[in-house]
Amino acid sequence: MDMNTIIDVAPNPNIPLINPGDTVKVSVKIKEGDHERIQPFQGIVIGVRKGKINSSFTVRRSAYGIGVERTFFFYSPMIESVEIIQRGKVRRAKLYYLRGLSTKATRAKIKAVPRIKSTSASADSMVEEILEPESIATEVEDILESEAEE
Repeated sequence: MDMNTIIDVAPNPNIPLINPGDTVKVSVKIKEGDHERIQPFQGIVIGVRKGKINSSFTVRRSAYGIGVERTFFFYSPMIESVEIIQRGKVRRAKLYYLRGLSTKATRAKIKAVPRIKSTSASADSMVEEILEPESIATEVEDILESEAEE
């Protein structure tokens, strides 16, 4: 018997599509007595576990030279928001080999994907498109031309 058949659960709508290698900032609700606060946790996604209610993702960061990992569930109501800081391009599904590397070596292993450009100003209808290298070159040329005119 599956938990989905017993309880009707829905994934947290504040979590976007996450892939291994992405640098994310997870805002988690922390309860301390009667007080509730939001604590950010920023790091690299080293693994995504897919499944229904048991789906989760693991985020790793280095704090004061010590590696810290946290696992978050996609269906958890304790996650306030997940913000993707930078998309990464890696060739593995699980990045457990990053555990043995230093912070500087980790940055060298993960290639950054070109920035995401929003085509609309409103947050509700935000459409994202990945910029191609040719379009980046033309935008840089346009900026240099406008600066040369001034």
